[in-house]
Amino acid sequence: MSLFWRIFSLNAVGLVVAAALLLGPVTVSTPVLPAEALVVVVGLALLLAANAVVLRIGLAPLQRLGRDMATADLLRPGARTPVAGPTETAELITTYNTMLDRLEAERAAGAARALSAQERERRRIARELHDEVGQTLTAVLLQLKRVADRAPEELREEVGQAQEATRAGLDEIRRIARRLRPGVLEELGLPSALRSLAAEFSTHGLTVRHDVRGGLPPLTEESELVVYRVAQEGLTNTARHAGADRAEVRLRLVGDGVELLVRDNGKGLGGAPEGAGTQGMHERALLVGGVLSVGPGPDRGTDIRLRIPVSAGAR
Repeated sequence: MSLFWRIFSLNAVGLVVAAALLLGPVTVSTPVLPAEALVVVVGLALLLAANAVVLRIGLAPLQRLGRDMATADLLRPGARTPVAGPTETAELITTYNTMLDRLEAERAAGAARALSAQERERRRIARELHDEVGQTLTAVLLQLKRVADRAPEELREEVGQAQEATRAGLDEIRRIARRLRPGVLEELGLPSALRSLAAEFSTHGLTVRHDVRGGLPPLTEESELVVYRVAQEGLTNTARHAGADRAEVRLRLVGDGVELLVRDNGKGLGGAPEGAGTQGMHERALLVGGVLSVGPGPDRGTDIRLRIPVSAGAR
């Protein structure tokens, strides 16, 4: 029954009962007798209470829908408002749920295109850094070596310092290129890539341990890239913002899925809002049907968990 007919029917029943009582046993005298006033007041109270109950029941699904609309998050899909209530309310909730389905599908498709374009741009930049800037710095090193061989004794120390600075710049360019395009992931696979990533971040007072279990099910290239990028972003956040001296990277089979855990002993989240890096990790997880959670760790630090179902990540 629609909300209109519910309210109309209740009001009609109340008015019919009141009219029947007035035409029958209930009479109103002039002046009004106390007993008659009591009957009228009680009848009015019952009618108002019945109206309140019907309105509360009829509008409850709308209130629930309003709360769900206020807290909807496309980065955490799947939550839907139960379809209930009168016809108009049920149709509105169904329309809202359908709209969420469409928005989540469009966002996933848009995010996939954006991340694919991002990966292509990373590969292009990494290739240019390696081929153009790297070769230029290598040529500079060779030129400096020839200069050092012919330079006077008093200038050799300065030329040597220039060589070391150029060599350090070349190493940094190569490191950036490796981060932009993880060649070890393509050549040696995900476990070796995660171990290499942990070793790369074990500098400047941060020790990163890795625990990559064997016997994991094969994942698609997209899933492996998502796992690697989430681990990379998590360790980058740890190194830059967490103030931690220990971190850990785990990859293992948990239940019906593969789980990546990046844990540190830093200062934790502290109620800070999610940044662009965390939102990017959520979007990457959605692309491969995974679920990402960021929360406090056991040692006051932060835990980043990415779980990819085997059915979604299998080759």
